[in-house]
Amino acid sequence: MKTFDQVLPQIREVLNAQDGSALNSIGTLIINRDLNGKVRLIVSDSVEENESALNVLQSITEELLIRLENRAYPFERAVLFEKELDLIKRDAPCFPLEDFENVFVIDRLVTEGNWTEIAPVTTGAPRIVFFSIKGGVGRSTALSAAAWAFAQMGKKVLVLDLDLESPGLSSSLLPFERRPKFGIADWLIEDLVGNGAAVFDDLTATSPLSHDGEIYVVPAHGRDPGEYVSKLGRVWMSKIDGGHKKTWSQRLNKLIFALEQRWNPDVILIDSRAGIDEVASSCVADLGAGLILLFSIDGEQTWSGYRILFSHWRRSAVAREIRERLQIVGSMIPELDAPEYFSSLCERSYDLFTDELYDEIPAGGVTGDFWSFDQDDYGAPHYPWAIKWHRSFAALRSLHSRLYVIDPEEVSLIFGDLIEGLKRAINIGENSHE
Repeated sequence: MKTFDQVLPQIREVLNAQDGSALNSIGTLIINRDLNGKVRLIVSDSVEENESALNVLQSITEELLIRLENRAYPFERAVLFEKELDLIKRDAPCFPLEDFENVFVIDRLVTEGNWTEIAPVTTGAPRIVFFSIKGGVGRSTALSAAAWAFAQMGKKVLVLDLDLESPGLSSSLLPFERRPKFGIADWLIEDLVGNGAAVFDDLTATSPLSHDGEIYVVPAHGRDPGEYVSKLGRVWMSKIDGGHKKTWSQRLNKLIFALEQRWNPDVILIDSRAGIDEVASSCVADLGAGLILLFSIDGEQTWSGYRILFSHWRRSAVAREIRERLQIVGSMIPELDAPEYFSSLCERSYDLFTDELYDEIPAGGVTGDFWSFDQDDYGAPHYPWAIKWHRSFAALRSLHSRLYVIDPEEVSLIFGDLIEGLKRAINIGENSHE
């Protein structure tokens, strides 16, 4: 019996066994992996008139049936002939098969999450995603502190709580009486029926932490969540708009663009859902963020989770499109044995980036010609921006009041490395918003 993980390696072996010119006679070959993990081949309909190419396809499918057993089909059901292969490739997550120039894999997934299509960086206000593999690592607290720091500098900050299934950011930045009537989930629901404009003006509230700048908070839900559980069952839906399908992340992008036009922020901070699911994939890959902060603690769950994600990017040939946007954040650095803990965190992070994302430098190669860094390079994406654990910031419950009266030096002591890193990354200065 062949397992799911054996499918693509077996296909590579079968294709490698084919004569190169014979394989080229097929032209573009698409491996269609369906919802059950079974494989069909898709080729251009012009191949139907090419007897030699058909013979090659029959040879490939017969061998795949032997090797993959119930994950493959006999020849008469294994090959689909299509006129527009480019349309087929755009219909689902698609990536090149490793070692083959004209062979692609299409993954048919139950969800619309797609970690392999990386949106280009937006040209508007810088978007920064706060992401973690697991929850409870201080991600939302750090975002709140960063928003506070930018506001102290006179900046306009737009904060989006996209952790829809575990909302809470609004409670850290807004006292209850200042929370808006609606939230992001409400807009996504109303947009399905063309009613988004009816709630748009009541999505945003300003935080009392704003000081010299402004912090505009768009929560996951409004002051009265209403039937929030029922809404969550619908927010991820696509809709047909003008005869075209709009995925939920495309709809979300539409909302963010409208909010950006409305508030004209200097920076947009996005609190992502933790984990490797479709919501997180949209936050990390679909929203055009120029900086993605990867919150980490030195534990096996952190590194195994990020390795799964990095490896997926590498195998899908999209690592180069996203790797320069990544930055490890060392969250909740303990008070005791902090140097030893940080050293281990940095070493594990370096090993991960070296194995999955950094270029391998050949003997005699020049480092500057490759995307790679030394382990102790402070400016490298693997080198953690440190956030110290402190009991004052161990919970979100009363953070809006805590930051309101806190000594800025204390914030700098705990979050200074993160705040300075953010300022460098997006080239934001101390001047007031104009």
